[in-house]
Amino acid sequence: MSSDLALSVRGLSKEYRIAHMAQHSRVTEAAFAALKSVFNRQSYETFKALDDVSFDVKKGDVVGVVGRNGAGKSTLLKVLSRITEPTAGEVRLYGKVGSLLEVGTGFHPELTGRENIYLNGSILGMRERDIDRQFDAIVDFAEVERFLDTPVKRYSSGMYVRLAFAVAAHLNPEILIVDEVLAVGDTQFQQKCLGKMKDVSSQEGKTVLFVSHNIAAVKALCNKGLLLQNGRLMRQGTVDEVLAEYATRTPVAVQARHGKSSKLQLVDLLINGAQTAVGDVDFLKPLEIELELEAQEPTPMCIPFLRWYDANGITLSEVWGPEESVDFQRYDGRFSFRLALERMSLMPGRYFIDFFLHDVAGKEVFAAQECVQLEVHPVSLPGAPRAYEGRHGLLRLASRLSAHSIVSQQA
Repeated sequence: MSSDLALSVRGLSKEYRIAHMAQHSRVTEAAFAALKSVFNRQSYETFKALDDVSFDVKKGDVVGVVGRNGAGKSTLLKVLSRITEPTAGEVRLYGKVGSLLEVGTGFHPELTGRENIYLNGSILGMRERDIDRQFDAIVDFAEVERFLDTPVKRYSSGMYVRLAFAVAAHLNPEILIVDEVLAVGDTQFQQKCLGKMKDVSSQEGKTVLFVSHNIAAVKALCNKGLLLQNGRLMRQGTVDEVLAEYATRTPVAVQARHGKSSKLQLVDLLINGAQTAVGDVDFLKPLEIELELEAQEPTPMCIPFLRWYDANGITLSEVWGPEESVDFQRYDGRFSFRLALERMSLMPGRYFIDFFLHDVAGKEVFAAQECVQLEVHPVSLPGAPRAYEGRHGLLRLASRLSAHSIVSQQA
């Protein structure tokens, strides 16, 4: 086995059994069904979260693991972290593993922050004197000094993540595994964590596996990538190759929920001319989104409606109809809607768009939720003292800031 390997995965599979239970509206029905289940064999469905996954990761690589929800990313990291056992296959780890997969993983809620640092360090195989040596750096990075002797059950989710990441990153693991849990923290701390992971890999030669839906963060941090889809490994290679494949494979998420909406489909989506549902745009640059639909029969009189929201689910804007005019129409065959912005004024970050068709009574005819995901990237304007980033707010107002000197007049 090559000495430059950090981990090796061969034929990895993970299956779960999903029980099928009937819905009961009455307590008596539910009780009778429970009694019957004692004598009757319950039916199960086998779900493959991972299906024959094989890959190698070299020491010092920073690997971005991408894919849509349910692709198997978190399951893969849990197997690599030995939280769950695989159904089949083999995992070989060449070094100590530090992982941050869920808020509070490895923490005891009744223990204080100080006690949990030593508990986590012991779990990672650290000696007490090694934890002592890193203790101040952990506390300083986590910014929880005031609450160090408070039970962590009283911590906010952001405080949990700050301390958990600080412990995982500072207690010298050869392999650092981080899931999407960093999204719980604020933007400034996310940037701090990304910087630490970059230092861990580039300066200390450690290996990092990073799961995130933040395409900009994956692109900035990682040099290699893995693309998972329905539990299978679809692509591995450089991060640019994997992200390009991810963009082409990302399906449009369509959810039809009312009336004859099953006869209506979202068949194509373009972001700035590229056929993809995951787009990248620079702050203050133009943006054009085109949605193409197909109706197998004429729709009722309806109007298009787009809802913008951020990664925290906060609605930012709603756009109704062509040019905001309430123009209810019937649609048949293939038709498209185009949304154009002269400049993207939302600050750098991740945003989502839902698309709907509503009838004249405001009832939903068709829904495509999270059909668009946008990553807005920071930019530096000419002559500006700093780059515009997500920490500078939510949007840039169309305004002018001027300064004037005032000369006082003596009587």
